[in-house]
This record gives sequence, C-alpha cells and structure tokens, in this order.
Amino acid sequence: MTRTLITNAILIDPEAGTETRGSLLIEEGRIAAILPGGEAPETTARIIDAGGAHLAPGIVDIGVKVCEPGERHKESFRSAGLAAAAGGVTTMATRPDTLPAIDSPEVLEFSRRRANEAAPVNVLPMAALTKGRAGREMTEIGFLMDAGAVAFTDCDHVVQDTKVFARALTYARGLGALVIAHPQDPCLSAWAAATSGKFASLHGLPAVSPMAERMGLDRDIALLEMTGARYHADQITTARALPALERAKRNGLDITAGTSIHHLTLNELDLAGYRTFFKVKPPLRSEEDRQAIIAALRDGLIDTISSMHTPQDEESKRLPFEEAASGAVALETLLPAALRLYHSGSLDLPTLFRALSLNPARRLGLQSGRLAVGAPADLVLFDAHKPFVLDRANLRSKSKNTPFDGARMQGRVLATYVAGSAVYEAE
Repeated sequence: MTRTLITNAILIDPEAGTETRGSLLIEEGRIAAILPGGEAPETTARIIDAGGAHLAPGIVDIGVKVCEPGERHKESFRSAGLAAAAGGVTTMATRPDTLPAIDSPEVLEFSRRRANEAAPVNVLPMAALTKGRAGREMTEIGFLMDAGAVAFTDCDHVVQDTKVFARALTYARGLGALVIAHPQDPCLSAWAAATSGKFASLHGLPAVSPMAERMGLDRDIALLEMTGARYHADQITTARALPALERAKRNGLDITAGTSIHHLTLNELDLAGYRTFFKVKPPLRSEEDRQAIIAALRDGLIDTISSMHTPQDEESKRLPFEEAASGAVALETLLPAALRLYHSGSLDLPTLFRALSLNPARRLGLQSGRLAVGAPADLVLFDAHKPFVLDRANLRSKSKNTPFDGARMQGRVLATYVAGSAVYEAE
C-alpha cells in the first residue's frame, strides 16, 4: 500500500475558501486524510516536508491545443504533458482543432491512445461539434461520447448557421453533452488583430469592436433559452458581455464562462511594437475590460481560467502583425501569471484555485479540483513568492511563442502529483 504524507504545507481549499497550515495524507492515489496545524499521525508513510509552501488541487485546464495529429512539430502529447506537469496542470481538456479535426471516434481514439502513451498528466479529449469544424453538419455526438469525448466545440470557428447550431444544441441536451462555444460575431471579428479604439487606430491595426463578443453571446444565450443545453463560453474578455452573462445565469440557464490567463494579465497596450507573441484570439482588450473581467472572476460571474494554450512555430509568428498566426503557449506560465493577480491583491488564493481547479473540474464532471478526503490526489505544491525571469528557451513546449519571454514573474511550481505520484519535481 502506497502512503505519502505531505507535512508543513499551507493548504489551499477552494471549496471551503480557506488557506490553512496542515498536512495531507495520500493513500492509493487518493487523499486519505487532511490534518490541521502541525498534527501528524504516526505512520510508515513516506514523508515530504513542504517547507511552508502552498499545496493546492492540481489545475484543470480547459482548452489546451495539442497538435497531434497533423502538426506534431508544434506540440506533441509528450511535450505538452511535460509542460503541463511543470506548470502544475494535472488535467488537460484538449481541443479538437487539429489536422484533421477530431470529429470521428477513430480520430478521437488515436488521440486518446497517444495521450495515454506519452503524457504524464490526465488528458481528456474534446471533440468537434460539426464535421471538419465547418459548421454545416453536426458530428456523431453520441458515438464520440462513447469514445470518451468530455465536451464538444468547434473552437474559434463559430457555427454561423443558427439552425445547425440549434440542432446541435438540442441533440447535445438530449445526451447531456457539454457544448463549448467561442462567443464572437464572426463577420465583425474577421481578420481583426486588435480591439477597436484609439490604440488600434494610431497603430493602423485591423480591429474589432467589443460588441462582437456581446453579439455572439446574445445569440448563443437565445439558443440556450430555446434548447436548454449545457453551455460553456470559452473566453469572456469584455465588460460589454458581462450583463448578458449575468442575466442568463440569473434566469437559470445551464451556462458557465471562462476567460484566458492572457486577458487577465495583459492588455492592448502590450501590442506596442507589433510584437506578434502578444497576438491572441480574441485580441487583447483595454485595461478597463481587464479590470472588469477580474472583478467578474472575483464575484463568481466568470467561472474558470484557462491557458488557451495554442502553440505556433516561429515561421507563423515571424510575420507582419496582421498576417501572423494568433495564439500563445501557456501551460507552464499559467500559474505564475495567475499569481500576479494574487500578488496585486486582486484575488486571494482560494478564489484563484476555484477558477483554476474546482470550477473546471465540476463543469467536466470530475472528482478532482478539491482538497477533500476521497478525492484524487492530483495536487500542485508551489512557492507563491519565488521570483524568476522567464526564458522562453527553457519552456518544455516545442513551440516557444509566449508573451512572457523576459518577464519578471513570481511563483514557482515545486512538485506536481497525479494520483499521488510525482510527475514533476523541481531541481
């Protein structure tokens, strides 16, 4: 029987909203006991002294792109898994925007097999909502669920045909499937590289109004009222969208919403100098929008934080800003970037891990994301105060397109545990 006792830790419990000193006993891959203060049982377990570091549920990251099949040179399950482990991510829900798209049980099975072989963390595949993510014909949702799909999404390809989307939502509701959508009006946002306003105009960048997000969300909410489906908005990034989200929740719709770590910690001014590593989708917003999203996260209106990990090779980024590919890698930078919100006083650690671990686990129907007896021992041990300067060359991802290259950051992962076994330990 495998027993491990982690002592002298500050336990972050997002479910109870507490931050207390104590010990945690792991037995057979699950949390067997939580002991307050300096209390420690007489045990033959292997003892790990945390040295006063923080111990929290492992991060559950919804929306990770792993480029298998089709673009393995950008990211493989092995490299993504190693990056996740080093970043405190114990579960990745992976996106289906691969080449080809994950839109059939056969392709899904290939991805699951590769993940099981290569990744040291839990990998939960999502499947496309429509065939080829083309928005014309829905996939075999029931068969894909049987094959292991945890959610259905066309990622940043918005289903423009309202009738197709309504049928897919109706079918998903009958099966209890979760649909993840990208709230954006696709016509307004086409080819946009920045958010409309003075900054975009002065820099001559093609821009999109924040209303495009509000319009996309309004449409989706109307369809939710009609179909009653389970729905998650992948990224809410503007203040304009928040009133509609609040009304939908107040009216009892089965809706949750996430945001990305980049929209929480960066703003449109970071695009100065036309640095393409800061080009993400949707584009970075104003500082007023960023502060509104932080407040919505603190109040529980926005439920989850994700990395929106999107690897891009050098060739697709070393282009004029308008032509460069969107996206940034973030599996390893998710936690230290999120800790900026803690160090600035915007969020406490239990609230932060509610969005990083507890809420995404709940939305996917997982038992993880909690510090509770009987829960899986998927954990992250980290020093919230350790400073470092990020060097993108040291990232474990194959692609190095991070906007945080050279940034001063604070917070290092010391160890990551999946089912009680260490999958990463800092040197």
